[in-house]
Amino acid sequence: MRSTALVTLATAVAGLLLAGTAAAAPAPGGQTVGDPYYPNDGNTGYDVGHYDLRLQYQPPTDQLSGTATILATATQDLSQFSFDFGLHTDSVLVNNLPATYTSTGSKLVITPARSLAKGSAVTVVVRYDGIPSKVTINGEQDWLRTPDGAQAVQEPHIAAFWYPANDHPTDKATYDVSVAVPNGTQVISNGTLVSSPSQLGQTRWNWRSTKPQATYLTFIAIGKYDIRRSTGPDGKPVINAYGANIGDNHDAAVASVERTPEVLSWESSVFGPFPFEAEGGVVPAVNFGFALENQTRPVYTPGFFRSGADMSVIVHENAHQWFGDAVSVHRWNDIWLNEGFASYAEWLWSEKEGEGTAQQLFDYYYNSVPADDAQWQVLPGDPGADNQFSDFAVYTRGALALHALRTAVGDDSFFAILKAWVASREYSDGTIDQFIAIAEKISGKPLHDLFQQWLFTPARPAVPASFSAHTTPVKPRSVAEIDRTQVLLAQSHH
Repeated sequence: MRSTALVTLATAVAGLLLAGTAAAAPAPGGQTVGDPYYPNDGNTGYDVGHYDLRLQYQPPTDQLSGTATILATATQDLSQFSFDFGLHTDSVLVNNLPATYTSTGSKLVITPARSLAKGSAVTVVVRYDGIPSKVTINGEQDWLRTPDGAQAVQEPHIAAFWYPANDHPTDKATYDVSVAVPNGTQVISNGTLVSSPSQLGQTRWNWRSTKPQATYLTFIAIGKYDIRRSTGPDGKPVINAYGANIGDNHDAAVASVERTPEVLSWESSVFGPFPFEAEGGVVPAVNFGFALENQTRPVYTPGFFRSGADMSVIVHENAHQWFGDAVSVHRWNDIWLNEGFASYAEWLWSEKEGEGTAQQLFDYYYNSVPADDAQWQVLPGDPGADNQFSDFAVYTRGALALHALRTAVGDDSFFAILKAWVASREYSDGTIDQFIAIAEKISGKPLHDLFQQWLFTPARPAVPASFSAHTTPVKPRSVAEIDRTQVLLAQSHH
């Protein structure tokens, strides 16, 4: 009797062990990464390694068609997965087998013929077409038609208007972007221009990005462009493009953008080695109202150059190559890691150029907004989706916070922190808490209270007596250009 009970118990235990080791049934990937600001963004269940986009575009009709080949790795056993995408899908292959799919207008939901095993390589081929300017995703229309073409330039969303994507900065990938257009029309994108052959009345522009890149930083600008190619002091290719009809702003735009290699050389000395394979800038012949730090090649509205050269915007957008591009936000509430840092780079450039020290700029901006002003109520460390690109709270107070850190830890530690931050998270993403941890480790100082005060307290922070902010501050010469730049930058986003 006793031995029978033991056998029964052993059998039961073995059954439980077997049940515990049995593989779970494949399940659908999620249709959001759970970003609190944009709860519909991104997808789970896979990680994209590479996008190959082979497209055709007709400027007169705004017709876009082609094929996206997406190389990914399943991060779970998958029965179904999705991309963010708004155009019309013609067909889908998964690992060379036809897949079934449905489109919600913002999500392309794909059911492969065979389930995908966790860790397996996945090749997805999506054939599609449509008119991107007619696409609305979550209330946004982000594709911009221009008099001679179009541009896909916007933050935080643009990818889903022209290719199927896992549209969140936490899933970076490399890219090949190939777009055929009528002869005489140019296509500018990220990275290096591999080739631009012409045949049968069309030119196919082939661009390649070899470093991991966030989806919103991948762009195309299509139209009549003057493309200038050179080599920078670091030996990397420089590709700048100017719209053929910029008008009176043309010379000032060229006088600014052509200095990009000089700016990057200086920023490399401050932030660490330039993280990408190419550099440059684009100024379309349409006033779209902002600038964006597209990886390797920022795009600037001509309006920045109405009053002459604007080096602040060149410095700002190229500082993003480190802060925002090489290291991206983990969630969009971490936006201070992008905009506060790029804004402070403008202050550092002012200091370098003798146009006003960072301390003078701190004193001026700190005193420019009274303590009872509602702008101090917006938190740079978590501004909310509606205030994510607040001119004062995220950009200016963001820069004030960095100067407060610099003052607290000293120059040696401060600049070591900036370099260490990029080196530790390069080609990935990061959070404000992770930045604070690195700042404390390198400086050897407790900094929680400082960051709490500057990033997470709805009030104007008190300043140390060593600051001159209680006196009437001088107005540094750089303020006019910085202010003009900031106003346009803050207009850029939804």
